[in-house]
Amino acid sequence: MKSLVIVESPAKAKTINKILGSGFDVKASVGHVKDLPADEIGVNVKKDFAPTYIIIPGKEKVIKELKKDAKKADKIYIATDPDREGEAIAAHIAEEIREPKNPDKIFRVAFHEITEKSVLEAIKNPGAINTDLVNAQQARRILDRLVGYNLSPFLWRKVRRGLSAGRVQSVAVRLVVEREREIEAFIKEEYWTIEALLLSPENQGSPFISRLFKYQDSLVVDRDSAEGNKFLITNSEKAAEVIADIEGKEYFLAKIDKKLKKRSPAPPFITSTIQQEAARRLRFPAKKTMMIAQQLYEGIELGSEGSVGLISYMRTDSFRTAPEAQEWARRFIDGKFGKDYLPEKPPIYKSKRSAQDAHEAIRPTYEDKTPESVKSFLSKDQYNLYSLIWNRFIASQMSPAQLEQTTFIIGLKDNGTEMQGIEFRTSGTVIKFPGFTALYTESREDIEEEEGGLLPALSEGTPLEKKEIKPLQHFTQPPPRYSEATLVKTLEEKGIGRPSTYASILSTIQDRKYVHKIETRFAPTELGVVVNDLLVEKFPELIDFNFTATMENELDEIEQAKMNWVTVLKDFYIPFDMDLKAAAKDKERVKPLDIPTDIVCEKCGEPMIIKWGRHGRFLACAGYPQCKNTRPLGDDMKPQTVEETLTGENCDKCGAPMIMKTGRFGKFIACSKYPECKNTKPLSTGVKCPLDDGDIVERKSKRGKPFWSCNNYPDCTFALWYKPVPKECPDCKASFLVEKRNKAGSVFHACTHKECGFKEEIKQPE
Repeated sequence: MKSLVIVESPAKAKTINKILGSGFDVKASVGHVKDLPADEIGVNVKKDFAPTYIIIPGKEKVIKELKKDAKKADKIYIATDPDREGEAIAAHIAEEIREPKNPDKIFRVAFHEITEKSVLEAIKNPGAINTDLVNAQQARRILDRLVGYNLSPFLWRKVRRGLSAGRVQSVAVRLVVEREREIEAFIKEEYWTIEALLLSPENQGSPFISRLFKYQDSLVVDRDSAEGNKFLITNSEKAAEVIADIEGKEYFLAKIDKKLKKRSPAPPFITSTIQQEAARRLRFPAKKTMMIAQQLYEGIELGSEGSVGLISYMRTDSFRTAPEAQEWARRFIDGKFGKDYLPEKPPIYKSKRSAQDAHEAIRPTYEDKTPESVKSFLSKDQYNLYSLIWNRFIASQMSPAQLEQTTFIIGLKDNGTEMQGIEFRTSGTVIKFPGFTALYTESREDIEEEEGGLLPALSEGTPLEKKEIKPLQHFTQPPPRYSEATLVKTLEEKGIGRPSTYASILSTIQDRKYVHKIETRFAPTELGVVVNDLLVEKFPELIDFNFTATMENELDEIEQAKMNWVTVLKDFYIPFDMDLKAAAKDKERVKPLDIPTDIVCEKCGEPMIIKWGRHGRFLACAGYPQCKNTRPLGDDMKPQTVEETLTGENCDKCGAPMIMKTGRFGKFIACSKYPECKNTKPLSTGVKCPLDDGDIVERKSKRGKPFWSCNNYPDCTFALWYKPVPKECPDCKASFLVEKRNKAGSVFHACTHKECGFKEEIKQPE
């Protein structure tokens, strides 16, 4: 008889099957098999929050197949991911396939990396399902269900139907809203600096720029003062006064300050840092980073070698690295860079106190699988992320860089006498030994890199010639909006959520239209502000940063068997239920105020106002309901003129002009005489149907999935599941291409003719 191994994904199953060989059958559950029901709360609050789990619709066939395979197996190894979610999946699978007559043949194994050594070692040393991990996952799932099922209907009553709220994502929205208000409330402060272009007549080297550092014994810019930023020169008049005071004075190099500094490498990646660095370097959303990392962990087809797992498990908060991995990294460094680049001992990086330390840091699994050696088997995005992981890990095992920072302190003389209290400064950094920077340097948004460049070789006392002196105007800047990287960093610092959840948090708050991106940074939508303010008012504790962090710590303690999961839920639910009942007494709906405009309704002459509707802002006549004239707003939220909404078409039912409108499924064309005439048409894609030359338009299936078909349906049945692109195929000259997305999430255009095979990757806008 064979042994059965059950994992989540088919890709992972393929990789493990290759390692274990013919004595094992490896099957995939394709994620969770059981969950709380979708159409009811599924939690009995009165009976210690007992959950009701059902088989997820569509997974009945998977369960049936697993039961069938389990009966034929002598041993069953459940090898789902080694985390809370994986443990819960394992428990649910075990419940479904366990045979009462032979319950002891089910074992739990965990693969922290999918290599031959790791897999075989795990199979030799199986364990049991960890009920504490299962309880922690169950507590989190029930918490989220209690919040979602109770808060969402509240938002429907107070704001509009279809809204939802979550225990963690609502706190993330609050961060974005509060940052936006900081920016709006920020008052810019003017300040000036003074730069001098100096040259040594003796040295005849290149001129260098030096900035006024101190004037009359006061710092020109003091960023460490007790009052916050303090500026000595606050207007152009003061700047001119300072320049006049030092005009005609002699400059000299008063002092040279040299400091040797060591710069240590960053530790290998953990879940939060790989999301931050991939966002900065590769412009990957956190969701995309985790998706590609999962592919690299589960296995990539490497030609004749088959499926190979290239990285260790990617959901981790520990910097710990296996000694054998450090050994092969040191061999690689020695061979490529030399012994000078090796520290005496392998470095040890300390994890945070809150770290669970259940898994190693994210690292490559094989010494011989360099990014270049496997590049031909990877997509562009897979290669870029794998290179980032490889370089970060190898660099983390290398020697520190040695830097020499030189500062010129420049004084002034008046008729040969040194002036006290006036000082210019300039700095430059020289890399004396590159160390790990020969391979990799960490990118950071929140720190300034050392100033680079060489300063001329001068000695103290050298007189300097002033070539130019000029004042520079500056203004203090408000705190920046959060980027993907800085929002993840802030969530981690505040203990909100856990690194494995950040990708879904950032994705969810965008999908629900609570935040959007402006030049790659998060800003709240009007809807996000309304929902946030309502939740802050009615449920202040629920979306308090400290409360949310405490809840995460309690989930960790359930995992460590230090707290009872039912007790944690009771402590949460009792005050939450009281807040919910109090909030329900307020029947008044909440919405943004109407905004008056100077636009006149072309139908009745009344003024138009910007109103709030279920699909966002729109322009409406103030004479409603007598006049029901409306117009859409442009993408810039400015009212569109009648001419801008006209399509150039006339209604084929009443002859009135057709106009562009926006509904729940996007833009469409409608008769301008609505509601008298309710004729509407879908918006054309600009692509002609290849069968009858009609227009291909976007439609929705009964389940809400978009598809594209000829506007002459049902006379013409041509249809596509992929969005058509009005661009001729350069290879076979097909009249249009279609837009597709690969497994790594990258968008590309492809020819509609299978025999052609043309593809081109499309760079997505930031």
